[in-house]
Amino acid sequence: MANLPKMAEIWQKTLNWQPTNLQENQFQQLYQLIIAGNRQINLTRITEPEEFWEKHLWDSLRGIAPKQIFIPGIDKGKRIIDIGTGAGFPGLPIALIFPNSQVTLLDSTGKKITFIETVLSALALNNTKTLLGRAEEIGQQYEHRQNYDVAVIRAVGNVSVCAEYSLPLVRKGGLSIIYRGSWSEAENESLETAVEQLGGVVELIEEFSTPLSNSMRHCLYLRKVTNTPISFPRGVGIPSQKPI
Repeated sequence: MANLPKMAEIWQKTLNWQPTNLQENQFQQLYQLIIAGNRQINLTRITEPEEFWEKHLWDSLRGIAPKQIFIPGIDKGKRIIDIGTGAGFPGLPIALIFPNSQVTLLDSTGKKITFIETVLSALALNNTKTLLGRAEEIGQQYEHRQNYDVAVIRAVGNVSVCAEYSLPLVRKGGLSIIYRGSWSEAENESLETAVEQLGGVVELIEEFSTPLSNSMRHCLYLRKVTNTPISFPRGVGIPSQKPI
């Protein structure tokens, strides 16, 4: 099994932070667990050590560091939800480096949730729990709605869909972070319209490139300013079929 690169200088330069030896070991263990799990279920195409480091570890943590500074108070016990976590990104790296935070990993695929539970057990991560379900349903449940300080979501589809999945789960004053590859000015307008309907504002759209492959990335930071109307999120499948 290959070892992940250390990249201490890049961590320091891009996030003003470096992992401890324990965190380095946990990252390595996480990598090994995912490579092993990948043989059973399709978790990720990213398996080479340097690519895994950049696209799963670095990328996960860069998203919670707008302007290269970690979100204030994230080390003091924030409630974070990772929507559509898949193999556990960005939620698992966040949980590993902020043990005082409470991280919920939400996915609608039972096999992926079962896999993540084996990871939580192997890494003895007691600040993290899994949640099996659809964002449209979870967002209407009393125990989850407006319950989180931060929601993170890697955008696969339309960003207004991601906003509809995430903002109902965030408390007033909280933050929804959408991880995105490409982004265009044309998308800004539709995003702003959607976010306003959901009780948020677009606080920052940050463009940056990844440190090894120089790929373009964007992170969208949506601040929740008023309660989301109860009509959102709409029923399962509707946000993606008819984006706001």
